[in-house]
Amino acid sequence: MRLSGQTAFVTGANRGIGRAFVSGFLARGASRVYAGVRDPLSIDDELSHDPRVEVVRLEVTDRGEITRAADVASDTTVLVNNAGAVAFESLLTGSLETARRLFDTNVFGPWELTRAFAPALRASRGAVVNVLSAIAWFSPPQNGAYGATKSAAWSLSNGLRSELAPAGVLVQGLHFGAVDTDFSAGFDIPKIAPEDVVRASLDGLEAGTAEVLVDTESRAAKAALTGEPNGYVRAMAG
Repeated sequence: MRLSGQTAFVTGANRGIGRAFVSGFLARGASRVYAGVRDPLSIDDELSHDPRVEVVRLEVTDRGEITRAADVASDTTVLVNNAGAVAFESLLTGSLETARRLFDTNVFGPWELTRAFAPALRASRGAVVNVLSAIAWFSPPQNGAYGATKSAAWSLSNGLRSELAPAGVLVQGLHFGAVDTDFSAGFDIPKIAPEDVVRASLDGLEAGTAEVLVDTESRAAKAALTGEPNGYVRAMAG
């Protein structure tokens, strides 16, 4: 896929990895980028003043807004399912309502968006990028629900890839460790830049790569799947 001339739709586009995706597509010559956000006023001036950027109000858990977004952006050739939510709670004592909201945002949101945009993507032989995480392959303490959503989203990506491949649509799973965004604020750990994540993803799209492992952490977590269950967590603790 040549990204020059493509039309991208990015969810959660106002900050972090989503904001970097918008800039990345523009830098590689995209003709239009739809910036899906819950609050259109949250888009910064640099992006909102670019004539190639069109801001679209979107709550990824709202079926009506998903349908409207797909109608407005019917020329989309690359869908980036980036919007997500996180909560740090125990699986045994944390709120199940919070966990359900995580699944609605991180799993059913991308699922419904891909279904809604599928006709446009099939027509253009386009692509889907599902922003996942290395945590799809392990479950650390006090973050099990988030890990479960990313594991489910990984499986979802594999299933969507199988169904969309006959139409020539690439489904890319994007995995990485800690990134310097609001998600990881307050954690004093090594972090990569959002721009590094986006660069790896866009390089992968141009190369036709279905699964992109951005950093050492994601590659180690994937490799650990052949060992004992949750072995990567124990390896990190050691």
